[in-house]
Amino acid sequence: MTEETPGFEEKPDVPSGATPDDAAEAVEDSAQEDATAPAGDASSQKPAGDVGLTAQLDQVRSALDERTADLQRLQAEYQNYRRRVERDRVTVKEIAVASLLSELLPVLDDVGRARDHGELVGGFKSVAESLETVVAKMGLQQFGKEGEPFDPTIHEALMHSYAPDVTETTCVAILQPGYRIGERTIRPARVAVAEPQPGAAPAKDEKKSADEESGAPEEG
Repeated sequence: MTEETPGFEEKPDVPSGATPDDAAEAVEDSAQEDATAPAGDASSQKPAGDVGLTAQLDQVRSALDERTADLQRLQAEYQNYRRRVERDRVTVKEIAVASLLSELLPVLDDVGRARDHGELVGGFKSVAESLETVVAKMGLQQFGKEGEPFDPTIHEALMHSYAPDVTETTCVAILQPGYRIGERTIRPARVAVAEPQPGAAPAKDEKKSADEESGAPEEG
């Protein structure tokens, strides 16, 4: 059993009978192997560690992007849900108010007829005015006036006649007023309409054309 002497390096094996040049070449090859071996190990391990960290970082970024997209999608869906709920709430309220006020229209018609006949007096007058104030606060609006052009979207013609003093189909009498809430029509105004006399407008046009052809000065 041999013991290594401290302070002395292990000599490379040199075959017996080798020349001094062969011994020197063996020593040089051994030194080169010792110098390159650690460097080769470090270079082979370092890139593998970097690749692993890069792969993990990519996975984390991908997961973060997915979670961010999920949160953005959920936020958009929640905002759309809130808008739908608010829109439905307003619609349900308008329908409920319109249904209630529709039941009160006959009462308002009676109040209007009593006012036209001078019967709206005393306590009945106070009650009627209070009722009209309440329905007005709820958004009920009355429409329909004599002399306004006939509009089939808001008027219902119950009577028809001809008149020489109108130039278009006109409401000449309001038989029953119409009511609306905002843009929603609860009941159209029931009216009597009058149209221009047949042939009246063409006669005026022919007279005007004859005057223009003759060169006669216009009156007035």
